[in-house]
Amino acid sequence: MKIVIVAGGDVDPSSAAGFLGDYGADCVIAVDGGLERTERLGLTPDCIVGDFDTVSRPVLDRYRKMGIPFEAHKPEKDYTDTELALTYGLSLPGVSEIAILGGLGRRFDHALANVQILLHALKKRIPCSIVDACNRISLLDGPVDLERSRIWGRYISLIPFTERVTGITLTGFKYPLKEAVFTQGGSLGVSNELIAERGRISFREGILIYVESRD
Repeated sequence: MKIVIVAGGDVDPSSAAGFLGDYGADCVIAVDGGLERTERLGLTPDCIVGDFDTVSRPVLDRYRKMGIPFEAHKPEKDYTDTELALTYGLSLPGVSEIAILGGLGRRFDHALANVQILLHALKKRIPCSIVDACNRISLLDGPVDLERSRIWGRYISLIPFTERVTGITLTGFKYPLKEAVFTQGGSLGVSNELIAERGRISFREGILIYVESRD
């Protein structure tokens, strides 16, 4: 089962519609203010999660009348609405993949936290990514094979999530690497490009933030 979570950050309707058409979501989770974005995308949520401090009352009341399940939380809580939605999604039986729309935007603190919470999915071995008009972001803890026709944009960046990532080897890239070590505080892995039709990222130890970007 593929899940899409629509959070309260920036959602470009055109690129989101294209992504959703290819993705084929089986379940939609709306997060607080993301409920209005879900509505604009023509999606009917299967569940609505949040403290509901950033969604208009008329929209909220309309969906309550539809009988859609709500998972309501108090504003004074330890976790962001998006993290609570991801935790809910990961608990569903048969989940195979999760995509988060609206996970980036003007609130850099929320964007940074949303990258951090991808670790929950990684630990459960469930592919999870944050997607917007220009970026697709995920975490890697092992090798991945790439096809140029399927990446989100021209640029690929690798940023250490853990303090060290060792044995990084890149094949098929404009700037290949062999047995490199990335450490936090550096920018060596930013703005590479896959120039072969197929490429591979491999490493021995650590976790990487993997970013596919468009200009």
